[in-house]
Amino acid sequence: MTRKIFSLLITLTFFTFLIFTEINLNAQQLPSEEIQKYSELASKIVRSALLDKKGYGWLKELCAIGPRLSGSDNSSKAITWAKNKMSECGFDSVWLQPVMVPKWVRGKIENAYISKSKKYLNKKLTIASYGGSIGTSKRGIYGEIIEVKGLEEVKNLGDKAKGKIVFYNRSFDNGLLNTFEGYGRAVDQRVNGAIEASKVGAVAVIVRSVQASFDNVPHTGVMNYQEGVKQIPSAAISVMDADFLSKAIKSEPNLNITIKMDCKSYPDVQSYNVIGQLTGTENPNEVIVVGGHFDSWDKGCGAHDDGAPCLQTMEALELLKRMNIKPKRTIRCVLFINEENGLRGGIEYGKYSSNTFEKHLAGIESDRGAFTPRGFSVTTDSLSLMKMQSWLPILNKANIDWIRKGGSGGDVGQIKNAKALLGYVPDDQRYMDLHHSDNDVYSAVHPREMELGSAAIAIISYLLSEEGL
Repeated sequence: MTRKIFSLLITLTFFTFLIFTEINLNAQQLPSEEIQKYSELASKIVRSALLDKKGYGWLKELCAIGPRLSGSDNSSKAITWAKNKMSECGFDSVWLQPVMVPKWVRGKIENAYISKSKKYLNKKLTIASYGGSIGTSKRGIYGEIIEVKGLEEVKNLGDKAKGKIVFYNRSFDNGLLNTFEGYGRAVDQRVNGAIEASKVGAVAVIVRSVQASFDNVPHTGVMNYQEGVKQIPSAAISVMDADFLSKAIKSEPNLNITIKMDCKSYPDVQSYNVIGQLTGTENPNEVIVVGGHFDSWDKGCGAHDDGAPCLQTMEALELLKRMNIKPKRTIRCVLFINEENGLRGGIEYGKYSSNTFEKHLAGIESDRGAFTPRGFSVTTDSLSLMKMQSWLPILNKANIDWIRKGGSGGDVGQIKNAKALLGYVPDDQRYMDLHHSDNDVYSAVHPREMELGSAAIAIISYLLSEEGL
């Protein structure tokens, strides 16, 4: 083959690619009259959500039940409440999907104080047991403090850590724009801190609370143990007390603290995912899942994490029904249980989705709080992404500015055969002030912000139902 012919083939291939791409791009675009029709409906959905505030009213009822840790009595009450609420909404089908979940109870005792010091004797420290941690004896655990900035530093301690309490004191990086990135860079010391500290002989760990705010309210969360490694107690210490303790240790290196916790794990118990749907009129076996995790930590009442987001997905269906809309494809709300300390609800639904005759077109998760809408992050192919991006003029009605490639969520991520997995993304600047803490309460949720999120999820769910991918 001559160089001239080769160059010609390359040129033809390139132009063929451009023509093919342009055809596909045009195929993704809705006609202007369709955009107008959907935009008018979107405006009605937004207006109804903002005026009626049904989801926000439901959140007050849910928060009155209290926190919903998997396996707790409150969790069972909330599941019954959600099932009844879906039935009251008139969804076409409502049912419970059985899931066995872990049961961990915080108990009534979690305190710490300086028990050996010339300057600070009996000074109290604010702590919160981490989910899954073992407790201490009634007398507590007593030991000298050794401060570190991360897991690698602990691995290199050797005999220096034996019999001591390891204090992880790496700060949340507030210089980052994305607070989830700050959380991700700090959370390993919470999750695996006890494992690494135990390996070098430590008797307990305390971890600087993983949060963006500077206050005296420690944030809880899950921690892990490793088979074959001795289990030791693990707790968060508030950021204010972490700063105090760090300075105190520098002035008194032999300072000791005592920790007392009566948290405990119990055998697994029966629980459920709560499921309700609007059945499709033309393609009922093609399913769009919307949902969030219905469990919460046992601090605050789980308003932003993940009560309001769950109710946004439930209200999305109710908004369509309120508008007397009958979707072509099935839109299914799944309130997943046990995301916080096991992901078992998501795993169970994932098994179902892999073995059912239904085709899961998309899964949408809301698990970033109920703040002002920003966009949707999507895991899908390029053409499907372009198609959804062409809907932005419609989604703008609910303050959605962008749709781009990114992650979805732990629960819908278990649906392995879906064409697209989406994560609803509200503004994140305040989320890590509340996350997993006593600050996560009903009053921290703004009704307009929450309701705009409900409308956004309703609109994109309906577009997926009508236009497909």
